Amino acid sequence: MSEGSIINSDNVSFLDKELENSIEQSLNWLLSKQKGDGHWAFELEADATIPSEYIFLNHFLNEVDSDVEKMLACYLRSIQGSHGGWPLYHDGDFNMSASVKAYFALKLVGDNENAPHMVKARKVILQNGGAAKANVFTRITLALFEQVPWSAVPVMRPEAMLLPSWSPFHINKVSYWSRTVMVPLFIICAIKPKAHNPRRVSISELFQNPPFDERNYMVNPTGHWIGEVLLFGDGVLRKLECLFPKQFENRGIQKAIEFIKKRLNGKQGLGAIFPAMANTLMAFKALGYSNTHPDYLTAREAIDRLLVFSEKRETAYCQPCLSPVWDTGLALHAIMEAGLECGDKQVDNAAEWLINRQILDVKGDWVKNRKGVSPGGWAFQYQNNFYPDVDDTAVVVMALHRANPEKYKIAIEQATDWIIGMQSKNGGWGAFDADNEYYFLQHIPFADHGALLDPPTADVTARCLSMLAQIGYQKGDRVMARALHFLREEQESDGSWFGRWGNNYVYGTWSVLCSLNALNENPNKAYIRKAVDWLKGRQRSDGGWGEDCGSYWQHRRDEVKSSTPSQTAWAVLGLIAAGEIESIAVEGGIRYLTNELGPNGVWQEKYFNAVGFPRVFYLRYHGYSSFFPLWTLARYKTLKAKNRKTYDHGM
Repeated sequence: MSEGSIINSDNVSFLDKELENSIEQSLNWLLSKQKGDGHWAFELEADATIPSEYIFLNHFLNEVDSDVEKMLACYLRSIQGSHGGWPLYHDGDFNMSASVKAYFALKLVGDNENAPHMVKARKVILQNGGAAKANVFTRITLALFEQVPWSAVPVMRPEAMLLPSWSPFHINKVSYWSRTVMVPLFIICAIKPKAHNPRRVSISELFQNPPFDERNYMVNPTGHWIGEVLLFGDGVLRKLECLFPKQFENRGIQKAIEFIKKRLNGKQGLGAIFPAMANTLMAFKALGYSNTHPDYLTAREAIDRLLVFSEKRETAYCQPCLSPVWDTGLALHAIMEAGLECGDKQVDNAAEWLINRQILDVKGDWVKNRKGVSPGGWAFQYQNNFYPDVDDTAVVVMALHRANPEKYKIAIEQATDWIIGMQSKNGGWGAFDADNEYYFLQHIPFADHGALLDPPTADVTARCLSMLAQIGYQKGDRVMARALHFLREEQESDGSWFGRWGNNYVYGTWSVLCSLNALNENPNKAYIRKAVDWLKGRQRSDGGWGEDCGSYWQHRRDEVKSSTPSQTAWAVLGLIAAGEIESIAVEGGIRYLTNELGPNGVWQEKYFNAVGFPRVFYLRYHGYSSFFPLWTLARYKTLKAKNRKTYDHGM
């Protein structure tokens, strides 16, 4: 395809001109965002907690950057909810931990506690029980700033690094993100350093009772009897802490340091995620590292790379991590769906950029459960060699196979071997580890965020099934049969599938229906029709689909505030995968997408569209409102033009 003719208009006179124009405009916009080396990287936005924590970090280290922090403060004020506090996602309910963090961060920057927005925030925090009700991560921050006693947080000992693999708790029994966050925390909680807090800011006004007199910080996170036992055990450990031999503590700290330095990951930081990176920097400071120490400087730079500034530098926020591999894989699928192919420089450059990021020389933490498996995956970020991502790998493989299966044959085979090797015993796939299902650990006091583990999920499993089917694996192959069985078992009673990494049931159902199409599963089977009926039943009067982030709470699973471009795209893609291209529902979704496209070729999406930890941490991928609607419109156009109901790709 020539660069001057992105959309071929031959034989499409019967198609709606609005559809044609929408594809062309959105494709041109997406191509304009491709970097010179071939990749895409869009903003990844979270809630108030990450920019707040960036401010905490600066004040802990005594590295206050007033100019940047003023911009962060402006951002925090702009996302304050109408209820007075801060939500976990756009237009969400009051959240205690996010609100305490945002209030504290604003006060650190210099906001007067009697300013109207601060008064409003303080009132709602106190009405909901005060800062003592904040989660564990928040209370750790407050302990570092001497706002609460260390008894307000669970016992976290560096000796945990010395435990054998067969012990009830072991660092390899939790998820990658928990692992990288916890290991530097072991050091911090052992040394218990005090934040510099150069302005001597206090938030005692956020507590209903004096914070050092409060006796109800520690709670059972699940309410289960196992949680009661583990909470009791935490209390026993606390009483015995003073008796622990110092030599074992020191050995544990040394083991933690070795873990961190081995995985420091250059300018991308430990785990390439902000909480782990910030904890690493605080651990280095607690250990006495100077500001000029090479490891300290590297860790500091990694964090500052996460900042995003508005065009006029009036506001700024801090991203939880960067998403270039994921963005590039999805963008590559979208532009190929719109007609670009191998030989077009945009496709070739993106594919080559991805190839150069395949991880082939590092056996990461995943190898603990899969010792005989060779590396071959891709990470989510620019670099994160110890933690390749199964989901990303599947998406990249499908894109490379679609672009040029012969040219990228070896890379595809290496990735396929790794993906198959990462299949869990139950037939599903988790995101970063295999068989990470030590569910009793969810009851430990530290785990009140509810996401300590990385078990297999329907959406990731569907992506792997799609990938394997696209490259030629058949339904009768053992790996495929086990995965299909897992998905059948995971289907909800209403016909949908849970979406672990995207909002929520629409995302999960789209993912699974795509995999079933790739597997050539008969779309008339009862369980597929049930999923189709569920999707159709969730369509809104404007033709679109929307699912609120609150759907991760079971009693709120049907909540919707507004249709969104990305969720509409997922729903339509799911219906098309199930053979519904001629349905009124699909046509309605297509009309919604064409109607909502902005004049610059961009769909606006203010609602969050993904999740880090369900019910705790949500995300807005700024690229989703471009990738998926373009993908959907282009697929609809192509299939209608060819008078086909099915397609050959995994996604």
